Amino acid sequence: MASFTHLVLFCTLLITTAIAETPSFRPKALLLPVTKDSSTKQYLTQINQRTPLVPVKLTIDLGGGFLWVDCEKGYVSSTYKPARCRSAQCNLAGSKSCGECFDGPKPGCNNNTCGLFPYNPFIRTSTSGELAQDIISIQSTNGSNPSKVVSIPNVIFTCGSTFLLEGLASGVTGIAGLGRKKIALPSQFAAAFSFKRKFALCLSSNGVVFFGDGPYIMLPNKDVSQNLIYTPLILNPVSTAGASFEGEPSADYFIGVKGIKINGKDVKLNTSLLSIAKDGTGGTKISTVQPYTSLETSIYKAVIGAFGKAVANVPRVNAVAPFELCFNSSSFGSTRVGPGVPQIDLVLPNNKLWTIFGANSMVQVSDNVLCLGFVDGGPLHFVDWGIPFTPTAIVIGGHQIEDNLLQFDLASSRLGFSSSLLFRQTTCSNFNFTSIA
Repeated sequence: MASFTHLVLFCTLLITTAIAETPSFRPKALLLPVTKDSSTKQYLTQINQRTPLVPVKLTIDLGGGFLWVDCEKGYVSSTYKPARCRSAQCNLAGSKSCGECFDGPKPGCNNNTCGLFPYNPFIRTSTSGELAQDIISIQSTNGSNPSKVVSIPNVIFTCGSTFLLEGLASGVTGIAGLGRKKIALPSQFAAAFSFKRKFALCLSSNGVVFFGDGPYIMLPNKDVSQNLIYTPLILNPVSTAGASFEGEPSADYFIGVKGIKINGKDVKLNTSLLSIAKDGTGGTKISTVQPYTSLETSIYKAVIGAFGKAVANVPRVNAVAPFELCFNSSSFGSTRVGPGVPQIDLVLPNNKLWTIFGANSMVQVSDNVLCLGFVDGGPLHFVDWGIPFTPTAIVIGGHQIEDNLLQFDLASSRLGFSSSLLFRQTTCSNFNFTSIA
């Protein structure tokens, strides 16, 4: 696959020709390339924003409520527009704040503007930031290849502060929020071109995000949007972000996990933790921020115990933080879907199963050591300003969803998932970025 740098150059080259060439072109879907940063395990992408266009490197947050970028350091654009108090943009964003800024006028600091709370989930820090609009250019797609670059003139975003970049991957200047909000990127892109309010995530070392409906074609000519299993998306009525307005629901994507099976056997759990409580704690969400699936402490102990029992005859090796169960790699055979270990099933409504095979359950921590890739998330805490919190019982992390296609249907409030694409002899790295439709 092409490197992130090559993809950036490729997309930038297309921008200079395609926008002017096709002013009335209306795409059916859009596309963002994704790479995984090896040191932080963050999933990264790039948009082109501002006038003149500037490449902006972003970390993807599936549950982020909106796009935010650092406006303090070098934000220059002739098309930047602050969102004035009580404007339609403020209303769409659900902002309940209105303020003045006496160091401006400049991007991020203008009088009579509304704001939101840009949040860095890696350091669990939030601040206030000015709501604004600016132009974005993004690649369209026919599902098989990149197509023409299109321009969206008034994309709503929030200005963040430079200190909020702490803990983000090198070169990143903001976060691309894909969450359940009207101003998150999936909803804004769908509104801009009147296509279906769907987007699909296919993560790998080099993956892709599709905005719009399928097909989603991976080499060799496999439409991975076919044969998805569907389960309802659940709205958590309490925000799970670091800061929010009173009464604001969560932007995260929750699903109704009812139980866990290992090797087909039920794991004994405190199932009350799997429901969302009145204070917003509990339940199961999907995250691109959490590198490995985290489980509330009692659930974690139950899963570790059951998995250990299922492989009782396999000798263990010393634990490698943050993992507890580790083995010599040679203890397990190899299958099409990774190491030959007991499968883990998330039990969903109507007895549907999201099956996690060895490629997604195990982590190769060294040449000869494999560890079960689940971590102890600690006990549940109530969400509070400035206090570290663990509001969710199960957070399905990045490693567990790599090489799985996840389609989020916002209009129907349902998730379609493929389980491992390795079964279909393809991966999320196999989108054909190298030729143009």
